[in-house]
Amino acid sequence: MRVLANALSILGREAVRIVLPSWCVACGGELPWRDRVTSCCGRCWSALPRIEGAKCRSCALPIADGEVCIDCMRDPLPLDWCAAWGHYRGPLERVLHALKFERHDFYDAPLAGLMLEVLADRDFDAVVPVPMHPSRERRRGYNQAELLARSLARRLGIRCDMALLLRRGEDRKTQSTLSRAARAANVRGAFAASSRAAGRRILLVDDICTTGETLRACAGALLRKDAARVCAIAVAKAS
Repeated sequence: MRVLANALSILGREAVRIVLPSWCVACGGELPWRDRVTSCCGRCWSALPRIEGAKCRSCALPIADGEVCIDCMRDPLPLDWCAAWGHYRGPLERVLHALKFERHDFYDAPLAGLMLEVLADRDFDAVVPVPMHPSRERRRGYNQAELLARSLARRLGIRCDMALLLRRGEDRKTQSTLSRAARAANVRGAFAASSRAAGRRILLVDDICTTGETLRACAGALLRKDAARVCAIAVAKAS
């Protein structure tokens, strides 16, 4: 029944888009029926700022050369690798804002397709989204990281594990409102992993990686439960 309800919801949204005029979330221009990716016009989608060149293996920050940025030389994230498709700016920032705050949940599939392009490898047993506190998820209506993780997992043919592996404890301040130093303290101990993580190769998924402290906290919780390896991927890297 849930699958049928989701299918009907998607059909309903598509019908509304055809009947009513709509506008591109990135540029505000009228959205053509055909040359678009969901609510983004084709021109803006093709202009999404992809990260070209070298990236820090630990936090996905674009760097001139080498494998690790200066900050991660001092304090690397506990990940085998971290990847991000694009820069969190311009049309990509506006698309992700629509996904997170404007209920444009239909971006899960096209954005998962972008992440698939930059996966360093596919040697995983489970795909796990960064958890959202249940009260915050109820207010928003969904966890955008979960939508992305489920879509990516389907493409990989890997199970997407939710609370079975990782959950969020108490609700805390939103990371985007805090300084770099405060972000680390804010998520310290915020996540708890299950013993089911033992021996498993896990891919963490989030929409945006900024300082990487949320991924650090999630990976740390999984590794303390003896996960075999943890990697991470995001749609965008904020710098």
